[in-house]
Amino acid sequence: QVQLVESGGGLVQAGGSLRLSCAASGRTFSSLVMGWFRQAPGKEREFVARITRSGSRTYYADFVKGRFTISRENTKNTVFLQMNSLKPEDTAVYSCAADPSGSGSSYNYWGQGTQVTVSS
Repeated sequence: QVQLVESGGGLVQAGGSLRLSCAASGRTFSSLVMGWFRQAPGKEREFVARITRSGSRTYYADFVKGRFTISRENTKNTVFLQMNSLKPEDTAVYSCAADPSGSGSSYNYWGQGTQVTVSS
C-alpha cells in the first residue's frame, strides 16, 4: 500500500505561481513512477506530468509544457509540481498518483487531491 497526501493548493491570480507537494509513505518511494493529474468541474481527469523513478526523465501534457515542472526528492519521499504562469483554465483539483510498475500508465495509488483556483 502507498499513501499519498497532497498540499500546496490555493487561490492565485492569473499569471501567478503555486508549488504543489505530494508526500508518500508505505513503500520505497524510489520504486515508484509518480504522476500529477487534474480534474476540473464537469470534465474528466487528465494527465499533467510524470517523472521516472530516479527523476532523470519527465513528461508533460502539451498544455503545461514550459509552465509546469515536476520534480522529486527521493530522500524526502516527496514529488513536487511547480506551476508558473497560471491561467484560469488551470483551475482544477490536482492529484498525485503512484505507479509501482514503472510503466508510467498503471497508477494504482491516488491522493485525495488539492484544489487549485486561478482567478482572472
